[in-house]
Amino acid sequence: MPAPLSRFPVPESIQDLPEDIRGSILAVQEKAGFVPNVFLMLAHRPDEFRAFFAYHDALMERESDTLTKAEKEMIVVATSARNRCLYCVVAHGALVRIYSKDPLLADQVAINHRTAPISERHRVMLDFALHCGLGVGELTDEWQARLIEAGFTHDDIWDIGAIAAFFGLSNRLVTLTGTPPNPEFYLMGRVPREKPAAG
Repeated sequence: MPAPLSRFPVPESIQDLPEDIRGSILAVQEKAGFVPNVFLMLAHRPDEFRAFFAYHDALMERESDTLTKAEKEMIVVATSARNRCLYCVVAHGALVRIYSKDPLLADQVAINHRTAPISERHRVMLDFALHCGLGVGELTDEWQARLIEAGFTHDDIWDIGAIAAFFGLSNRLVTLTGTPPNPEFYLMGRVPREKPAAG
């Protein structure tokens, strides 16, 4: 028996949702081939749905000075693992695998980024992300010097801290609602996608 999507209401049909939210859900379904459960979990609070995904997109889809998409997703996986958020580790681990083209990296970062075979740049980035996501998160002169020496700009430093902070919110909401990751996420980036048959 599949786990419920949330301890709170979820839409019986996306046709019942406001047009903009329905459009967002259909767009992600078309791109991914399924609807991530977090979209349905948040849909019963339309204003929060809009605010959540607007900030998500502002952070995760903007061009950063030096941060790549893979690096942003590594931040999500490392902080979500420490927050014990299965949904975000599984969903964003899939994106790490896809963007990095490394099927092992997400699991290694989730377990312990300090022993993972990553660069010093990535180790500093994830150390700071955990400082922001789990600690007080103060940007001291020492942290700033360490991050700049690793090649990050001042804007990158904001991005690292903001991603860690935003996904702290995401982790807590998913844990509050008991929303499970979609089964599709587990295989993404591990096995090749089936190519459509030639017509």
